[in-house]
Amino acid sequence: MFANFTFENPEFFWLFLLLPLAIAWYVWKRNKQTAELKISTTKGFKVKSGFLPKLRPVLFLLRLLALSFIIVAMARPRTVDVSTETSSSQGIDIVMAIDVSASMLARDLQPNRLDALKAVAEEFVKDRPGDRIGLVAYAGESFTKTPITSDKTIVLNALEDIEYNNVLENGTAIGSGLATAVNRLKDSEAESKVIILLTDGVNNSGFIDPNTASELAVEFGIKVYTIGVGSNGMALSPIAMSPGGRIQFGRVQVEIDEELLKDIAASTGGKYFRATDNEKLEEIYNEIDSLEKTEIEEFRYYNYDEKYRPLILLAGILLLFEILLRLTLFRSFI
Repeated sequence: MFANFTFENPEFFWLFLLLPLAIAWYVWKRNKQTAELKISTTKGFKVKSGFLPKLRPVLFLLRLLALSFIIVAMARPRTVDVSTETSSSQGIDIVMAIDVSASMLARDLQPNRLDALKAVAEEFVKDRPGDRIGLVAYAGESFTKTPITSDKTIVLNALEDIEYNNVLENGTAIGSGLATAVNRLKDSEAESKVIILLTDGVNNSGFIDPNTASELAVEFGIKVYTIGVGSNGMALSPIAMSPGGRIQFGRVQVEIDEELLKDIAASTGGKYFRATDNEKLEEIYNEIDSLEKTEIEEFRYYNYDEKYRPLILLAGILLLFEILLRLTLFRSFI
């Protein structure tokens, strides 16, 4: 309720420290102005105490309330309505090409390579509000999961749906995955075009040579960041399918064509990374996020609604009411 309520001059609240002094002065002055007569007994007097004289402090109370309202009004209470408008002066279009071959189920990253990637990529997408992002999935062949779009909900839902299945031909077609991503970006009019290519193997499938795909990326001004996923040495990876349809795992040597990934990144002006665990994968995406920044200009508009006028009016009414009572009802007692 009070989230947008502010005071322009809060230093005036220090004036409230004067109110206890005013009360002390009133009590002291009242005692001094009261006449006293000391007698031995009042039995011979007919004492009749009226109710009205006891209400005289109400006048002082009205004045204190009026002063309190004036102090709050001097602090300038107001509500602030803030509206923002953003404009991107340098948009970036990004396509993430994700390897979804069976080896991405290897458990050297937790819970496996594919799920670890999806968790990190999700945060990456959320941190790019001013960019358009698309998804390409590839194994032995490739397809566009989501064309480049500014709707992050669509991208996040598509990312969540990425999983290993038997729809794609088994294998790792790095050239096909890269070429499909290039095709998504070649007609983009963005100031910067980026592909994040992720794989955990070697190019052993597809009809497009990775070097040819990287040449296409260079021709269309697309920068490629490549990521090799997998620990050094052996990893618990899928090796077979049981008769019941369950994937069987075994210790397999991790093989990543790092030279190829380095060449693709270098020829396109990108950078190669190696993710050997979850923390390293997260660091890689954070580094890419810092390297590819979108310049966003934000305009803020402030609409202030001053609230001191009703307080001044109320203080004035209390003071007038006090004067009226002083000149009428309490005139005989003051």
